[in-house]
Amino acid sequence: MSSLVVKQLFKSLFSFFLLGLLFSDTVLSFRKTIDEKKPCKHFSFYFHDILYDGDNVANATSAAIVSPPGLGNFKFGKFVIFDGPITMDRNYLSKPLARAQGFYFYDMKMDFNAWFCYTLVFNSTEHKGTLNIMGADLMMEPTRDLSVVGGTGDFFMARGIATFVTDLFQGAKYFRVKMDIKLYDCY
Repeated sequence: MSSLVVKQLFKSLFSFFLLGLLFSDTVLSFRKTIDEKKPCKHFSFYFHDILYDGDNVANATSAAIVSPPGLGNFKFGKFVIFDGPITMDRNYLSKPLARAQGFYFYDMKMDFNAWFCYTLVFNSTEHKGTLNIMGADLMMEPTRDLSVVGGTGDFFMARGIATFVTDLFQGAKYFRVKMDIKLYDCY
C-alpha cells in the first residue's frame, strides 16, 4: 500500500512541476504591448552633413573614404564617415545638442539608397548618453524609418524608430535631414 501512495505522490509532484514549468515559461516569454501612438520619448532634431571636397577642411563634417569609379550613376560603393552636429533647428551654426558619429554607404546600383549606422552622442545639460541608429535610407522616398537599436545614459537600452525627412539637399556638398525620433522601449 505504501508503494502505491509513493507512486501517486510522485505523479502529483511531477504534474505540479510540469504545470509550474509551463506557467513560468509563459510568464518569461510575455512581452509588453507597444502602442505606436504613445512613445515614451519623442524628439525632433536636424542632422547636418558637409562632405569634404578638398577645400573645406574647416567646415567638413564627413569624408568619403571609398568612392569607386565606374559603378553607375547612383554612387554605388561610396563609403562616407561622418561626425556632424545635431541641432534643434535648421541653422547649421546653432549650438549642437549632440553629435552624429558613424558611417553610411551607397548600396544600390539602380537608385539612390544608403545604409546608415551611427551613434547620437549627447553631452548637454538636457541629455547625457547615446542613441544607436541603423538601417536603410531609401533616399527617393519622402520619409524613411531607421531603427533605434539601443542607447546609454538617459537612453539606456532604448528602442524605437528614427524617421528621416530630407529637409535640404545641395548636391554632393551639403544636406540636412530632419530626424523625428520616437522611443517605445525606455528604462
